[in-house]
Amino acid sequence: MTPSHRLAMPAPPRSRCCAALHHGLLAWALTTAMSGCTAEPRAPATEESVPNAPDGQALRPTPLPDLSDMTPAVRDQIRERYAALTAAIERADEAGPLSEAYGAMGNVLAAARYVDAPEPFYRNAQALAPGDKRWPYYLGHLYTTRGAFAEAAVAFEQALALQPDDVPTLISLGEVHLEQGRPAAAEPLLTQALALQPGSVWARIGLGRAALTRQDYRQAAEHLEEALAVDPEAADIHYPLGLAYRGLGEMERAEAHLQQRDSGTVRQPDPLMRVMRQSLESPSTYEREGIQALGNGDWDAAAAAFRRGIELAPENPSLHHRLGTTLFMMGNEREGRARFEEALRVSPEYAQAHYSLGLLLEGEGRFEEALHRFSTAVRHEPSYVEARVRVARLLRRMGRPNEALAEYDRVIAADPQGPEARFGYAMTLVLLGRYQEARERLEAGTTSYPDQAMFRKALARLLSAAPDARARDGQRALALVQELLAQERSFDLGEAMAMALAEVGQYAEAASWQREVMSMAAQAGRDDLVQSMAGNLRLYERGEPSRTPWRDDEMP
Repeated sequence: MTPSHRLAMPAPPRSRCCAALHHGLLAWALTTAMSGCTAEPRAPATEESVPNAPDGQALRPTPLPDLSDMTPAVRDQIRERYAALTAAIERADEAGPLSEAYGAMGNVLAAARYVDAPEPFYRNAQALAPGDKRWPYYLGHLYTTRGAFAEAAVAFEQALALQPDDVPTLISLGEVHLEQGRPAAAEPLLTQALALQPGSVWARIGLGRAALTRQDYRQAAEHLEEALAVDPEAADIHYPLGLAYRGLGEMERAEAHLQQRDSGTVRQPDPLMRVMRQSLESPSTYEREGIQALGNGDWDAAAAAFRRGIELAPENPSLHHRLGTTLFMMGNEREGRARFEEALRVSPEYAQAHYSLGLLLEGEGRFEEALHRFSTAVRHEPSYVEARVRVARLLRRMGRPNEALAEYDRVIAADPQGPEARFGYAMTLVLLGRYQEARERLEAGTTSYPDQAMFRKALARLLSAAPDARARDGQRALALVQELLAQERSFDLGEAMAMALAEVGQYAEAASWQREVMSMAAQAGRDDLVQSMAGNLRLYERGEPSRTPWRDDEMP
């Protein structure tokens, strides 16, 4: 399935506020009324009454933050953990258990995506158990989230002093030094991490970034190519790798990687951070688990995680949409469609669900309904490039090419580097009979997007069979198809070869290729293709070339 046919996958939420925010106060009021609870749990003791740390330092006050943005389920978990901390303080006679209670509270708040509230809890845990590396490690990540890199470096250094061979700490400290523009401080740490864990993609990316900062583009490319070889799905590698090739002057390779900068992420093995995230049952926790399971191809685990998230936040459209996408991938189209519709029931303006339903409707040939869905997605999210491309493509398929060109122009203005709109524009020119312009557009596409075979395939057909002789070039078409056939075999390439051979006057060979492709289609049960290909076969047998680059039912 090509990228344009994938169901929409929205980005993870960027804040700790869930989609149920507008219903939060009412839901909490109902929950409180049913449970009989009317008061907040008592706050842990303040500076005057809390026990001292082993070195005699008084512990910090730890007030409970504002929870009004939380879903009822998450709010209840935070309050329960806070009550447990209060009880631990009241009976505390040992530093160890109290340290755990403070640290656990910090983890719950961090998992809920608070960026300030966890700090005093972690600080108290560290003061009570100064030999436990977890607390400075979590503080380091908390400071990194806040962009406080100097404080993060101090915290990670404290954690590393307690466990010098811990790979996640070495890499985290190295990354902080890179954020501070200190590659010389980062590289020894990242090199040590790679020696301890040779398969670490994370360490290789860090070394590549350090080399980039030093403008050693060759070494940067080597480190990042090694990382990509270990994890080809890790798109976090592509952007720095593109910059490395740009620095080396290899612009085509640079552009190919820069175009892939947002298509995935590096999965960083970090046991302590996993423990922190799993300390809270929240919609975002289960959403992250589901996304990770999707990345691993575990559809069942992904569906289970999204369902659990929906139990906690039934009004979250993203979770319904992600579950629908997962179910669709598992072959359960009926329930997948129902989840897309549920996403729109809880949030009628949720653009990704409109887009996914549009894809389903287009696949069923219900073009008017699909166009309405894609247009609605664009109305609610004007920057949704994929939806705009679909609007333009459907307008072309529905015989409205001038409207399609106008929409493609808008897409290209919004996303100048995207190949799909440029390809669609060229194919719309073909539909309008503007073959020379179409050829120019396709030729430009083969240069700008060398990794996108669709431009070369379309150009080969146009060069072979355009009705306008000024747009044809049989020899070049033949060379293009031979190059493509060395990489893949398909019905459309076989038929393109027959077209090119006929254009250069090799009609017997053209007929032979056409018969072979028709035989392959018959064996595959594609009788529809066999019938549609028969017309060109008769032309070649009469010694005539084709002047139809694409039949109406096969234009990409």
